[in-house]
Amino acid sequence: MSDQFLYTTPLDPLAQPLVEQLTWEYATRYGTYFGEAPGAEMSRYPASLFAPPEGNFVLLLREGRAIAGGAFKRYDAQTAELKRMWTDSAFRRQGLARRVVEELEAQAARQGYGKIFLTTGFRQPEARDLYLNTGYTPLFDPAVDPEVYKKLAFEKDLAVAAYRPRPPAEQLPLSAA
Repeated sequence: MSDQFLYTTPLDPLAQPLVEQLTWEYATRYGTYFGEAPGAEMSRYPASLFAPPEGNFVLLLREGRAIAGGAFKRYDAQTAELKRMWTDSAFRRQGLARRVVEELEAQAARQGYGKIFLTTGFRQPEARDLYLNTGYTPLFDPAVDPEVYKKLAFEKDLAVAAYRPRPPAEQLPLSAA
């Protein structure tokens, strides 16, 4: 089983099952809670925003099937905004979302961004936990009922994220010279 990343567009036929599942997820978790049709979030941004030079869209493929994916678009000159994060329901709890986040962070850095911003809904505790566990700083008080905020904002400095301390090298005995 070999997984591979494919940079493409949300309009790619390979992406359609994930886009449809994400739309369904928004509909079942939120309905018209935010005062708009469930699919409004998915149609809010044209696919062109998720294309280089200012954005990107990636799928994680397994045996030619999209099992996870995500995107980013320009938020401001230094900041990319993560969007469209999704893992196929049949492939959850395998660390795939973390892999997609890490890939998108690396690609955003390659495209010149120094920071990531994102929001997730208050009815998506899995997403909230993913971002907290991958080094994102919450821009809200995690001790407060998330419904108070509706949308939970996070950010991450990619320069800090790129520094990952290594374990100390094994101590080698000094030889007599």
